Amino acid sequence: MAKSALLLMDVQRSIVDIAEADAAYLARLARAADAARSAGIPVIYVVIALRPGGPDVSPRNKVLSALVRDGLFIEGDPGTEIHPDVAPRPGDIVVTKRRASAFSGSDLDLVLRSRDIDSLVLTGIATGAVVLTTLCQAADLDFGLTVLADGCLDPDSDVHRFLLEKLFPRLADVTTVDDWCRTL
Repeated sequence: MAKSALLLMDVQRSIVDIAEADAAYLARLARAADAARSAGIPVIYVVIALRPGGPDVSPRNKVLSALVRDGLFIEGDPGTEIHPDVAPRPGDIVVTKRRASAFSGSDLDLVLRSRDIDSLVLTGIATGAVVLTTLCQAADLDFGLTVLADGCLDPDSDVHRFLLEKLFPRLADVTTVDDWCRTL
């Protein structure tokens, strides 16, 4: 029997603002987190936070070096905080990453393996960044995978749609928050 965890990834103040996430999106994530907690499924938040000055960001990394240059997602900045509409509760876990994937530059794999978790339910912003990179890495690590389609958001609707309809179904079960909650 699979032991699952729900990942809420990059649902941070600045990212929610950039992606123009609405109240309905945040309410769906909160509903998924509440359902997971009620079912005894761990809720793990993954946040990106870069060190001041970017000592661990190569200038060859276009995306991250631009973030450091612009002073975005720096440790301690209020924009890196998890959005209050989906804030962690006691017992939830928060993992900090330094790259796009939830696994890169974090201790996520250690946390999952320590709890014998072998199946992940993915949500987050952006579909074409943290969700895509985490999904690919988790598939390579042999995790069972589910993606909550309406628990993902991307500023580019074409990228979002392509990933959810064409790529993700090859690697994971793709469903909605409501349908997933009904299975718990």
